[in-house]
Amino acid sequence: MRRLHYHLVDVFTDQRFGGNPLAVFTNGRGLSTETMQAIAKELNLSETTFVLPPDNPANDWRVRIFTPAAEMPMAGHPTVGTSFVLAREHLVNVSEQQPVIRLEENVGLIPVTFTFEAGQPVMATMQQLAPEFGPVFEDRDMIAALLSLDPSALEDGPLQVVSCGAPFFLVPLRTIDAVRNIRLRIDIWERALMNFASSKVFVFTRQTDYPGSTVHSRMFAPSLGIREDPATGAASGPLGCYLVKYGWVKDNPAQIISEQGVEMGRPSFIHIRIEQTGGAITGVFVGGQCVYVGDGQIEI
Repeated sequence: MRRLHYHLVDVFTDQRFGGNPLAVFTNGRGLSTETMQAIAKELNLSETTFVLPPDNPANDWRVRIFTPAAEMPMAGHPTVGTSFVLAREHLVNVSEQQPVIRLEENVGLIPVTFTFEAGQPVMATMQQLAPEFGPVFEDRDMIAALLSLDPSALEDGPLQVVSCGAPFFLVPLRTIDAVRNIRLRIDIWERALMNFASSKVFVFTRQTDYPGSTVHSRMFAPSLGIREDPATGAASGPLGCYLVKYGWVKDNPAQIISEQGVEMGRPSFIHIRIEQTGGAITGVFVGGQCVYVGDGQIEI
């Protein structure tokens, strides 16, 4: 019998029991993929991470990320939350003089930069991959039916898959009331998106609940065992790129805050920065604050 210790943190929030909860196992050595997946299913959080020695000793750690149903190539709230735990537990050499760590994920190397206040790290920001703009879903009536909305609720922008390491299907809506009224139709989801470029549905509107926010968002990923996610960092890079590409945010660098999880009672605030050079997106950064909730043990 082996006893594994984990840390529980809330990510993309400065309030306990807000944001997106994450379990971090700082010693994943010797665990099989099947065991990691079983533990993630047992805890039943949006994601659980396992920290391992890096393949390249020039990097800090390797991180594997699991939803209850599948391993992810990369993810935002697990990267930010794991980095916070590593800094809190003094498992990385991070300071105001050396604020960057290097994490290996299945998608490749992910740099994470810490912001400090009074000598303490208060925010972690990951750099995501350059965006890839994928296919557009042309049947807008079907997507409206998928969300149990009238087609007039859809904003004029394209219904498009965008990836910054993990693909998401982005759906812009006109109003915050439309976002609140979504009822995902699993039967239509299976017909429309199971064989599409991404089945993870990320909806957003430029109407917001909180001052200072740029967009109000929700994310649904039934194929990953996530009915709804309170904060999705991996989708937030693609969101920022979409907003910049289609001229909905015009600043350079674009500073965007996505509020998410409000409908779930777990408000989350995801900070997005998109940099451009010569009209091309050259930098995608996603970050936020974290709150330590506690720790626990699991026996295998």
